[in-house]
This record gives sequence, C-alpha cells and structure tokens, in this order.
Amino acid sequence: MARNRLLVYFFTVLHLVIDKILFLCLRWYWGPSKQRCPTLQRKRMIVTYSAVELARMIRTREVSCYDVISAFIDRLNEVNPLVNAVLDGPFIDALEEARHIDERLAQGAIGEAELAAKPFLGVPFTTKDSTAVKDRLHTLGIVARRTVKANNDAECVRLLKEAGAIIIATTSIPEINRWQETRNNIIGQTNNPFDNRRTVGGSSGGEGALLAACGTPIGLGTDIGGSIRMPAFYCGVYGHKPTTGIINTRGCSLRTGREPSTMVVAGPMTRYASDLLPLMKVLVGPEKSTTLRFNEPTDVRKLRYFYITESGDIKCSAVQPQLQKCMDRVVEHFSAIAPAGVRKVTLSGTDRTTNMWRYWMTQEPANFGTLLGNGKPLSPLVELAKKLTGRSEYTMASIYSLMDTLLPQEKEDVIRELTRRCDQELTELLGDDGVLFYHSTTHTAPYHYGAFVNVYNFSYWCLFNVLHVPATQVPLGLDGDGLPLGIQIVASRNRDRHCLAVAEEIERVFNGRIPPFLIE
Repeated sequence: MARNRLLVYFFTVLHLVIDKILFLCLRWYWGPSKQRCPTLQRKRMIVTYSAVELARMIRTREVSCYDVISAFIDRLNEVNPLVNAVLDGPFIDALEEARHIDERLAQGAIGEAELAAKPFLGVPFTTKDSTAVKDRLHTLGIVARRTVKANNDAECVRLLKEAGAIIIATTSIPEINRWQETRNNIIGQTNNPFDNRRTVGGSSGGEGALLAACGTPIGLGTDIGGSIRMPAFYCGVYGHKPTTGIINTRGCSLRTGREPSTMVVAGPMTRYASDLLPLMKVLVGPEKSTTLRFNEPTDVRKLRYFYITESGDIKCSAVQPQLQKCMDRVVEHFSAIAPAGVRKVTLSGTDRTTNMWRYWMTQEPANFGTLLGNGKPLSPLVELAKKLTGRSEYTMASIYSLMDTLLPQEKEDVIRELTRRCDQELTELLGDDGVLFYHSTTHTAPYHYGAFVNVYNFSYWCLFNVLHVPATQVPLGLDGDGLPLGIQIVASRNRDRHCLAVAEEIERVFNGRIPPFLIE
C-alpha cells in the first residue's frame, strides 16, 4: 500500500513537471499574442438566439427565415478566417430554401399540423463532415476523399431536415475522427474562438468552434471517446452524448446504423441547454421519445446526486484547481436543493479508463487503418517512414494512432471483467433516479499539439462511451486565461432526460456560457 502511494505521488509530481515544461514550450512556440473571435455587431444579435427561439420567431413571422439564414451565413463567413472550421459551404442555396419558407408562411400555406411536425422550421444547422449530407463533400478528413460527395443524408441529418431545419455548412474533423484535435490535410488546423493558439478538441471540433462563435445555432456531432463533449468543453458550449443506440448512426462515418456493437453515438451540440431536449426528441423520433419519457417533466429536486473528484489514473495530469472549484460550486448548489444532498463516491476501473477504451476500440466494427486508407489497409511502419521523409498524405496524429496497433494489446479477460464491474457499480449507484457529476478533463483547452504529450487526459470523457451511458457537457464560465470551464452530467442508460434537466438547472443558476467575442 505504501509503495502504491509512493508511485502515485511520483507520477503526480512527474505530470506537474511535464505539464509546466509543455505549457512553457508551447506558449513560446505559438507566441504571446492571441486572437479571439471577431466582435459581433448589435444589429446582428439574431445569431445569439437559441434554436427554439429562432423557430418561434420564424413561425410567428417576427423575423423572416431569409434574414435568419442570411445572418448566420454572414457570421459564418466573418468568423471562419480565424477558426478555420468550415469544410464545405456556406451553402448559398439555403437562402432560396429560406425564401420559399417565407413565401409559404406569408400565404398561410403552412398549417398547424405541418408546424407541429417541423419544430425547427427555417432554423439553420451544421454538421461535421463525417456525417453525410446529400450532394455535399463527405471527405472524412482524408486527402483521398477530398472531392467525394455523399449520395444520401445520414439519418440524423434527414431527421433534422424533416423537422424543418436548413443545412448551411459542414465542418472540419481530424482524419477519420480519430484524434483529440481537429486538423487534416484538406483545410488544415481548426482554432479555438477564445484563443487561436488553443485547440478546439476533436473530433466534432469544427462544430464546437462555429457554435461558440455564433456561426450556427445547432450542431450535429458524433462521439466515440468524447468527440461531442471534448469540443463542447474546450469551446464553452453544450453537448450531449446520448445513451448508446437510441439515435440511428446510419451515414455517420460510413456506418450502416445496424452495427451490433459500438461505442459510437450521434448527438446534438448547442449554445443553450434548453435546446438539447427538443433536438433529442427530433433525433430519436416520437416513439422513442415516449419510451424515454422525454415528454414528462423532471423535478431535479427529487433526483439523487453523486460526484467523483478524480479518476485516479496515473497516466493523466492532475485536475486543475479551477475545475475543482467548478465541481465544488455545482455540488454546493445541488446539496442545497436535493433532500439527500450530494455524495462523494468512487468507481472501480476509473484508474484504468484508457485501458478499457483502448480494448473496446479493437471491438469496433470498422478498422481505423482501413478507413484511413480509404478501403486499403495501411502499414503503420510504412506510413511512419513516408511521414519522416515528407511523402505521407496523412497528419502525424493519424500516424500516431496507427502506431498504437504495434503496441501490446490489452488482456481481454481482465478488461472485460473490469468493465463489467465498473458498469455494475455505476448502474447500482445511479439506479432510475441518480445523477453523477464528473470532471470533463484535467485542463482547459491546451495549446495546439499538446495532446501528443498529454494523450491520456481525454479519459474523463471516454469512460462513458465504454459504459454506454448518457453524458452532457455543460459550460461553467471561464478560467483566469479566459478559457471555458465545465463539467459532465452522467445518468444511467436511457435516463438522458435526467442529464438534460440537470443541465438546464445549471444553465438557469450559473449561466455558464460566456461568448468568445464582444458585442458592439
């Protein structure tokens, strides 16, 4: 026991030293000056409204659909030179679609039944490039697919379009979605709107950047190891990773939607917690909405609450004090309103989260190396040699991920048992009415390339992919460097409504989303 404590202490000190050296080196490399998102003119305040409010204003003709779409396209064009998030678009034909909606509304040609079926009529949205949009680029971030267009809409895109929303752009991703930063060799690096020297995370990084910068009110993301929640955290917006399987993933990263076993989910990213539930109703459909009880109110005062202060994984950095203070604020509030208070707990396996995730990634139906090769399996050593001689068409991040296949694999029986135990403990702890507060990660948005050193810090997100449970990322203000803070809200399977209700309560009390721009 004493030896274990000494080992933990050693790695804690080692991480602190490495983190400090890394921070100083990258700050020197990127320089002392940062650029933030362009100022927003008050006459364009419409781009700051929630998706639900925009839909209401369009329906009641307080604002024209054309003006809404035009304002977002203008904002998107204004911010993209800094964030570099748009892979395809903006789609100018969206303006024609908006004009047609305005004409039908003016003529009284859209009845109550159609309005009920289209709750997001005329509201713009974007989606990550790996999620198919008919007749738009569908590159998956790899050079070999730079001109490939999708033949059909992904199911989640189809559902949003059927709900009346209008696609205005697709956004950048890391190659095949497999990295903690958004960078590819088609358009380059996507930058954080709070500080262009910092990462937006991955893989739904383009969505996070545009949402924070008010280039879109709705984003569609996917998540296999934090790919919705990581960009949401780094960019200070909301993101929900649903219970695995409740949203059809057909068309997301070439998936059929019928995969028997996967950690991948599709889900919404927004600037307002109040937009998440209405979007989830669209994405799961009316039948599942009833099954998941999305139409029933949730009294957050009657839920039971728990929290964990650290994963215990010695491969991770220590959680920053400002993120611990966020946890403390949330715990204090819910301790005051919940009869049972908020209880501190631990779970078996959190100290080996990355081992569990790494194993379960080998059980995914798609092979990363084959996807990266656009159908042709790639050799890690060959691609590394090409990279070192300047002949590779892939980023270093992808080569890094390929090389992982050469390392010793996880012990299947050990990991399966550890996963089973962790899942059982969480299920028994939360039951039908429990909510867990868990840190998002250890640090606010790091400088670009920092993930190559602190590769394991994403484990705070990927735990809940392994366990297939819902988790919502919620912003909680900014740290001393002006970077977003936040926390995750976790519930048991199919209790997504509890995550979303608690997110709305945190939004109401803390109003934690702070935009990365000034308003003049």
